[in-house]
Amino acid sequence: MEAARIIFLLVLLCFLKMTVTTAINPCCYYPCQNKGICVNIGKDGYECDCTRTGYYGVNCSLPYFWSRIHKFLKPSPSFMHHLLTHYQWFWNILDGISFIRDSLMRYVLTDVSINPPPNLLNFNECRCTLLNLSSQNNLSIAGINLVNLLWTTSKIFLDMVINTAHSSPARSNLIPSPPTYNSDYDYLSWEGYSNVTYFTRLLPPVPKDCPTPTGTKGYKELPDVKFLAEEFLLRRQFIPDPQGTNLMFAFFAQHFTHQFFRTDFNKGPGFTKALGHGVDLSHIYGDSLERQHQLRLFKDGKLKYQVVNGEVLPPSMKDVPIRMKYPDVLPVEKRLAIGNDLFGLLPGLMMYATIWLREHNRVCDILKHEHPTWNDEQLFQTTRLILIGETIKIVIEDYVQHLSGYYFKMTFNPELLFSEHFQYRNRIAVEFNHLYHWHPLMPDCFIVKGQEFAYDNFIFNVDILMKFGVEALVESFAKQRAGRIGGGKNINKNILHVAINLIEYGRQLRFQPFNQYRKQFGLTPYKSFQELTGETELAAKLEKLYGHIDAMEFYPALLLEAPYENAIFGQSMVEMGAPFSLKGLMGNPICSPDYWKPSTFGGKTGFDIVNTATLKKLVCHNVKNCPYVAFHVPHNIDDESERGKKEPSTEL
Repeated sequence: MEAARIIFLLVLLCFLKMTVTTAINPCCYYPCQNKGICVNIGKDGYECDCTRTGYYGVNCSLPYFWSRIHKFLKPSPSFMHHLLTHYQWFWNILDGISFIRDSLMRYVLTDVSINPPPNLLNFNECRCTLLNLSSQNNLSIAGINLVNLLWTTSKIFLDMVINTAHSSPARSNLIPSPPTYNSDYDYLSWEGYSNVTYFTRLLPPVPKDCPTPTGTKGYKELPDVKFLAEEFLLRRQFIPDPQGTNLMFAFFAQHFTHQFFRTDFNKGPGFTKALGHGVDLSHIYGDSLERQHQLRLFKDGKLKYQVVNGEVLPPSMKDVPIRMKYPDVLPVEKRLAIGNDLFGLLPGLMMYATIWLREHNRVCDILKHEHPTWNDEQLFQTTRLILIGETIKIVIEDYVQHLSGYYFKMTFNPELLFSEHFQYRNRIAVEFNHLYHWHPLMPDCFIVKGQEFAYDNFIFNVDILMKFGVEALVESFAKQRAGRIGGGKNINKNILHVAINLIEYGRQLRFQPFNQYRKQFGLTPYKSFQELTGETELAAKLEKLYGHIDAMEFYPALLLEAPYENAIFGQSMVEMGAPFSLKGLMGNPICSPDYWKPSTFGGKTGFDIVNTATLKKLVCHNVKNCPYVAFHVPHNIDDESERGKKEPSTEL
């Protein structure tokens, strides 16, 4: 009897323990919809803050009248992508009409009401422009009348949608400004706002007391990260980007983004060393005043340089003893000193570093001629502002234009935002940093003037730049096709470890599951792995590993999402990346009303350099003979990646 009593008490204690421990933080269920904020109330209750969401109710799931109208009328992202990537004749016509083009660009930037001139409905001037363009596009008068009708209808439709949708946020407002969370604060705090050593967070971390790593769905343990990467991300065969993206694009992406994607691993993956949080060209000028001063010539505003075999190159560490990461076996005279300490890693990064060094000194000469009374400091500081402007213009009109695949021509015109409520300050989000790991772009080998280099002989090989020169590298990289980013199984084995580390960092930072980010950007969450990947075999394997689509991780999902037809990646990368990019580019101080004027850039001459900048001009102004320059492989020249099938070279 005594033994039975003890057993009964033990069972009772276990039952009581189970009932006590089964209370789950209700916010782990992500009950608040439509960007409502979940707040714990008491021990097991919650409250959804629906302020300015356009929705109400316990879970912010009930739309107000205008929100319902807006949701009904708003075209889907897939429809808009199809519209922008088809009907080239239509976009050719609209691009030739300045006020329509500007209105559409404003809409692309802000997603708020178009503000055309008062005489929009008077199409006399518009019709004349259309008539002039018709001969170039082989469009009949009937076709032009159709375009008139389409534009009028579209304007009425857009105004009806947008003006009634008071709750609809501007695209830039999808990125909180001021910043909200970081990796240690999942609620609003002064520390989260003011401490710029953190990356900000778009969504707070998954609560620590949730039953699974992603909330409540899926298994209690996430898949083995090494198996996940090797099974779903490792390249079996090179998959070229169908848009024709080349290595000029791949190296530009890496060079450009590493001025603000600089994780401080000494503190942890939620911290950044890039305290400028935007386009500040710290990868050219250094991330500290001390480093900048080491790189400066302190004469005529210029940066230090050396001439090797007639080529202007960055100085060596022998002359500029700054911190750089090179292997110890590399002679000091071959260790080039530049703004970013990691850029000695790849000749493609050194190529861009050299081009921007030459561009800086070229612009200094122009300003010195214009302003002979200016001292070194003013020449340097003004040149830096000009190069920031050039960078943003090239990124929008060349880089993003190519990436989008849009027929609509994007333009860099900060004045389009002067009538909008826009904050000219930016904080880099850790999710943006993870999203931008586009290592599938990298090929299986690198081809320079017909000679192949394997990874082991390409990294830290400064001799490639010194022997072949900038012009040859540009020409070769422009002809070699890059890999497709989306769709999975396209990361070269030599750099797969980067993806493995990134997935592990996402887990350390307790990223919310992928579908929560879909909701945050106004996208419909995926209902199955098959819907995510667009096929069945891969989907079945993922379901076995994760257990539920709502447990799917952020970065793997971005790479495994089915790409758009003939596109480099899928819907989520486009719709999530665009607002981050917009805020980072247009939030730069030079785009603000007080900065965006000729005097900021040294007068009309400097302002013209910014306003006429292109990738081709950047390169061709700084080499002897202008080669083929673009972010896509040429249509009439063989792709370098299809040539040189011999074994990769092991020496220069």
